[in-house]
Amino acid sequence: MAQERLQKIMAQAGVASRRASEEIIAAGRVTLNGRVVIEQGTKADPLVDEICVDGKPLVQAEKLRYFLLNKPLGYVTTVSDPEGRATVMELMKNCPERVYPVGRLDYNSEGLLLMTNDGSLAQMLMKAGNHVAKTYQVKISGKPDERTIAKLRAGVNIELEDGRKVKTSPAKIRLIEDRPNPWYEVILIEGRNRQIRRMFQSVGFLVEKIKRVEFGPLKLDVPPGEFRSLTVREVAHLKSLATNAKP
Repeated sequence: MAQERLQKIMAQAGVASRRASEEIIAAGRVTLNGRVVIEQGTKADPLVDEICVDGKPLVQAEKLRYFLLNKPLGYVTTVSDPEGRATVMELMKNCPERVYPVGRLDYNSEGLLLMTNDGSLAQMLMKAGNHVAKTYQVKISGKPDERTIAKLRAGVNIELEDGRKVKTSPAKIRLIEDRPNPWYEVILIEGRNRQIRRMFQSVGFLVEKIKRVEFGPLKLDVPPGEFRSLTVREVAHLKSLATNAKP
């Protein structure tokens, strides 16, 4: 990590604002590697140097991490599983920080899953009404007619796991592979548990396979079981979508 000004390091660690941190430095309350520092321009590397405020070592805030994971079939999207099944956490063992899944893909679904330790962003993205588009490739058992697909596009009534009945938001659905058990592309702006399966079941069809291929600006581009860091641009785009989402 490149060296940063002490007041910035202190602010990032949650000691105080940058302005207040400058006052703490000026008061002689900060030491750098055992020496009192009062110069405002002093720089340090928080990963190498020992920085103390009032004699107490600075505790750095956890670095925020963002990853795109290609979840394979046969993994649950939870931190732990009471049934002893494999979780997506096992796929992130080589991650330098502990991250958590944003939303979920069920045991029999696969594809793009966002993993992060940015709790604020995760909370905003998981709101059902955040209007962040999620794209899936879906294989259906049997062949719905166009009238049935039109119903799904407009929104259908489904029953949730807690017994509540809700109407789904309008969805974009198009045929991408015409066969006796066809594949559709489904784009949702909400993410209720097992929503796609419940939608097709409500019109008399079972879903055989589900694969999420896009989440907002993110596109699935790693092999099953692998992950990659998000780019700065991707993170900024996600934050913009989450911040500007409709209530």
